[in-house]
Amino acid sequence: MVTTPIIQFGTSRFLQAHADLFISEARDAGQNVGPITIVQSSGNASRTARLNALAKPFPVRVEGLIDGKTVQKTMTVNSVARCLSTVNQWEEVTRVFTHETQIVLSNTGDTGYEPQACDNAQVFDQAMSYPAKLLQLLRSRFAHNAAPIQIMPMELIVDNGMVLKERVKALALNDSDEFQTYLEESVTWVNSLVDRIVSQPLEPAGAVAEPYALWAIEEQTGLIAPVAHPSVKIVPSLKEIEALKLFVLNLGHSFFAERWLRSNGSDDVLVRHLMNDETELKALEDVLDDEVKPAFVKAGLGAEFDEYVKATFERFANPFLDHRIADIAQNHAQKVERRIGAMLAFAKEQGDTKAKPVLSEIVVKYGGSI
Repeated sequence: MVTTPIIQFGTSRFLQAHADLFISEARDAGQNVGPITIVQSSGNASRTARLNALAKPFPVRVEGLIDGKTVQKTMTVNSVARCLSTVNQWEEVTRVFTHETQIVLSNTGDTGYEPQACDNAQVFDQAMSYPAKLLQLLRSRFAHNAAPIQIMPMELIVDNGMVLKERVKALALNDSDEFQTYLEESVTWVNSLVDRIVSQPLEPAGAVAEPYALWAIEEQTGLIAPVAHPSVKIVPSLKEIEALKLFVLNLGHSFFAERWLRSNGSDDVLVRHLMNDETELKALEDVLDDEVKPAFVKAGLGAEFDEYVKATFERFANPFLDHRIADIAQNHAQKVERRIGAMLAFAKEQGDTKAKPVLSEIVVKYGGSI
């Protein structure tokens, strides 16, 4: 029987084109990493065929631009050894977690962390949230061997490792002091930030993704790097990367969406169309250079800003990615607050006092303060 040091909760196409691919490439290069047991924790019956297919080699097609040159290549992912479902294989999931696992990965979607009525039950219930399921598994591991373990959530939540830790600990308040100590001292909870546009699934398994990929992992005592890979970065803090992503890439998307909304643009307008429009591209370049960059210069990140903008523009111009502005414009007012309003606050924190008339006007339009 194959032993799998990595267990992954989630079957998303993102994970297939991100962590699963990175670990596969590392294994092909001779690294002693993986393989992976993938666990479907949602119980979504429509994904059963995908789960069965993931245990076989599957393709990831990478399409886009690198340094202005077109890239199109297909790679085969063979890092997955076993696939299980919490619906009807909970006992085996528990065995693998308790006796094989060293590193836990997860990407459980927008609803995976939402509290459920049964979360405080002492026995497993499929309706439990992911943190509650994880607590059940940690209890088994503690009872059998109390071996250390590293938990690496990949959900797009700021300080995701600490958020998951606090959620699990809150559910474990009535557990023994010894188990509380285990959660605190023998479980390494890791913050990370992931980034890659995965534009479509392939059937029955696999995905299409852009060339750009990042798995930024916040350094801490006892951290074990899950894999050595060019897209995996161990960093002292995620704050700088979070700021660049939110205030360049995400802000850029919402800036385009705001101009599209004001012009009553067509629903079939794509991000790459606007990158080929001189007027729209110039507007984005100007607002980033005049109103966003000064904050990063004040923060000592001027060079990093320039490099990130270059990479972002290549991603926006990807000729193979059909990223609709109409989709980006959904929940636009909330995105303006989180991306543009937060950028203005970030600038003040850095001591950047330069006027920002374009971004300020957008924030005020949607009821924000500057």
